[in-house]
Amino acid sequence: MKSIAKRIAISSFKGGTAKTSTSLHLASALAKFHKQKVLLIDFDAQANLTSGLGYDPDAQDSLAPVLQGEKKVEEVIVKTSIPNLHLIPADTWLERVEVTGQLAADRYSHERLKQILSPLQYDTIIIDTPPSLCWLTESALIASHHSLVCATPEFYSVKGLQRLATFISNIAERHPMNILGVALSFWNPRGKSNKDFLQIIDETFPGKLLEPKIRRDINVAEASIFGKPVFETAPKSRAAEDYMDLAKEVLKRCKTV
Repeated sequence: MKSIAKRIAISSFKGGTAKTSTSLHLASALAKFHKQKVLLIDFDAQANLTSGLGYDPDAQDSLAPVLQGEKKVEEVIVKTSIPNLHLIPADTWLERVEVTGQLAADRYSHERLKQILSPLQYDTIIIDTPPSLCWLTESALIASHHSLVCATPEFYSVKGLQRLATFISNIAERHPMNILGVALSFWNPRGKSNKDFLQIIDETFPGKLLEPKIRRDINVAEASIFGKPVFETAPKSRAAEDYMDLAKEVLKRCKTV
């Protein structure tokens, strides 16, 4: 009997933390280098992840009709250019899905995503959430076993972690879920305020800062133009190296929690 897929919500309180890039490259690395069968879910109405994998959000169905009971989840899953990596795209309908149709009258609507994903046969399911503490983010966290928090070494990013920590903690009291770690992007090893930022992160999420840090690399932005991860377009880049290390660390932590 196949084991239950590990479900990971990629979370951030604000935009600009490389949350979508982290989602895409973590999922791609697990599929490409660790031979996992991975489902990547774009649960953000901006649909940047969908575009980043070469799909037109306006031409695809999202989880919205599935959440409304109008389609089965298998009908909205598409293949990507990476073997063993599948995608559920996003569209603008997601933005107000909770106040329309069946969900509007369902007091337990936050549980719907968990029910939909539980039977799926994957090794790992990764959910890219919106950069806000909204219904979509809460639903994704409730549906997940783990949360991977994204941040950058910038004042507003780090300050937002404290609100996100409280939000996740409140959900974890009602639904079994843990913080897998904090992934730092746009890292500059020579940054003058690095020590202060790292201290705040450790105070907010003690012991959760992941050792691999994603350095700033133009190759990531260029890869999105081609609708592919950086492993395909610049396999020897520092971003490719950093994301491979991040995937190894995430796998290690998944086994120990």
